[in-house]
Amino acid sequence: MALSPMDVSHLAAVDTVRAARVLDEVRSAALSGRPAPVPPRPVIGQSWERVLRSGVDPDHGRRSGLLSMEEVRRRREASPLRHVLPVLREGLLSVADVARHIMVVADDEGRVLWREGSAPVLRKADGLGFEIGADWREDVVGTNGVGTPAVTGRPVQVFASEHFVRSHATWTCSGAPVTDPRDGRLIGVVDVSGPLETMHPATLAWVDSVAKLAEARLREMHVRSLERLRAVAAPVLSRTDGRALVVDRHGWTAAVTGMPYTERLALPKSVSAGQRWLPALGRCTLEPLAGGWLVRAADEPSPRPAARIVLDLGGPGRRSVRVSDGAGSWTRELSPRHAELLYLLAVHRAGRSAADLARDVFGDPARTVTVRAEMSRVRRYLGALLEHRPYRFTESAEVEVVLPDSPGDLFPRTGSAPGLVRGPR
Repeated sequence: MALSPMDVSHLAAVDTVRAARVLDEVRSAALSGRPAPVPPRPVIGQSWERVLRSGVDPDHGRRSGLLSMEEVRRRREASPLRHVLPVLREGLLSVADVARHIMVVADDEGRVLWREGSAPVLRKADGLGFEIGADWREDVVGTNGVGTPAVTGRPVQVFASEHFVRSHATWTCSGAPVTDPRDGRLIGVVDVSGPLETMHPATLAWVDSVAKLAEARLREMHVRSLERLRAVAAPVLSRTDGRALVVDRHGWTAAVTGMPYTERLALPKSVSAGQRWLPALGRCTLEPLAGGWLVRAADEPSPRPAARIVLDLGGPGRRSVRVSDGAGSWTRELSPRHAELLYLLAVHRAGRSAADLARDVFGDPARTVTVRAEMSRVRRYLGALLEHRPYRFTESAEVEVVLPDSPGDLFPRTGSAPGLVRGPR
């Protein structure tokens, strides 16, 4: 009797040896082009397709060099994940060591920055190249519990020969992405891995719940930092005439005077004191404060210079929008959803209604509330560059889209989203 992908998952929980054998046959069939005894799970099959296009050797993989310990230390200090290591350790390590697992924390580029847990399992991981400073992106070492969640933006469990590289088939991994709650940007992946026999179907939910706890802790830290900045801002704004606001280094508003409250102000990627043109306010003066910026808006509006917008969707797991005009340029990394919406507006320059975008992204034109909420967030940083009714880029803006080499890498997580699968017509 043929097994379904779900049957294999259930089988793995009770008979790891037989499940591993079935998955080895599935992998071999996929690589040779023969019919498989059971189709791979969709998340795994899609990953294999991406990895095949990237040219990873299924028998050996391709290891890039380890980072130096100096570079590892630099990345650790720069990573927001350092603030939530206690949450990850408390949630995962007490069980991981007993269950013969290790906890691995990688940055947004798939580099292993922290690795703790069962000593015997750590030694086995060394043999696989699962070491501090190693590169575990999907297009380097194939389908795995670090690189694949980073690409898909969701938790993924990879069991036995679901790993693309043969030497990893004795391993089971469960990884979940950790995103910055301020902007939805990927900041890393937390993974629990161990030998094949340690596989348990509940591990993925456990890892994902701890990743969500880490994100909640980051959110709490952000709220506290805004409260501290608000205390600094109050006396400054009380002496300020006209329109002004105080924002943190990421543009989140701590206090405002003389103008309506806005939750976040789009700032250039590299901010410096002096006069700038900001999409939401026009000509402004920026002055540094402890932990943020005092932004004074010009009393008289001035015409906006012609803008060039580059929507960069070419890098794996990275999406950004870059705006250049007569007053300078700025770049913002995009969440997967915002990248999808801006891509659709770039393809359809005449514009898309909320119902059109809901149909394109979700396959359901009724989901306009979700679309309007997301487009409201997009307009906070693109401001006058976007118009609505319908949503569209302003006619005066020059828009360029940078696409990946392979169409399948454009939006790997979209599944059956009609407008994104179909692409431009």
